[in-house]
Amino acid sequence: MEHFVWSANPIALSVGSIHVFWYGILFAIAILSGLEFMKWVYKKEGRNIEELDTLFIYIVVGIVVGARLGHCLFYEPDFYLAHPMKIFAVWEGGLASHGGGLGVIFALYLYCKKYKLDYLWLLDRVAIPTALFGFFVRMGNFMNSEIIGNPTESAFGIVFSRVDMIPRHPTQLYEAFSYLLIFLFLTFIYKRKSKKLSDGFLFGLFLLLIFSARFMIEFVKTKQADYSLGIGLSTGQLLSIPFLVLGVYLIIKAVRQKS
Repeated sequence: MEHFVWSANPIALSVGSIHVFWYGILFAIAILSGLEFMKWVYKKEGRNIEELDTLFIYIVVGIVVGARLGHCLFYEPDFYLAHPMKIFAVWEGGLASHGGGLGVIFALYLYCKKYKLDYLWLLDRVAIPTALFGFFVRMGNFMNSEIIGNPTESAFGIVFSRVDMIPRHPTQLYEAFSYLLIFLFLTFIYKRKSKKLSDGFLFGLFLLLIFSARFMIEFVKTKQADYSLGIGLSTGQLLSIPFLVLGVYLIIKAVRQKS
């Protein structure tokens, strides 16, 4: 079977010794698109858009710090505990979505506590563009030919020639388009039902959908952690379970409150 060969250069632009990577461009687009979405939300709900300047800083710091620490502690703990200064070498790569999620949740808690906002109200709204953020980040992984899947002979297989010449599941694309569909679905619900939903429902639905997709796709993804759990589940799947449980809890709680 003929398979599509992916050999894209991860560097989008070079000026002398300075390189601009596709991942960085897509990461920036992800952040800015989230900001624009939140501007639309704040206008729609009659809130002060200037509040987003500070919120934007909290979210970016939460994502970067959380994602970096998550990668170092969840996926390569032996290496980074032995070389702690390497934790700061973000330019060498290594960001974990689970850690980024925890970082944002904690950052928003601090933000709401300082500015006296309803925590679940804000989580409901930030969750929607976060799904879009995941789409752009996974497309950045695709441009880097990283976070690839297991070998496959199916029609979906792609040869990542920068890695090897074996057709593999394009798990970055599986996740990216799953997250894009979830973003569109959550946006639809927000536009149609936001005034009828109790706080926490949208965030709970976000967690349930995002981490269900992540859990299933992990079955065809190559091993990312530098250790073996020996239990048939990957580190990514185990990390997804608490988010899934929290999502179900928030949905049930919101439905009961509405009832």
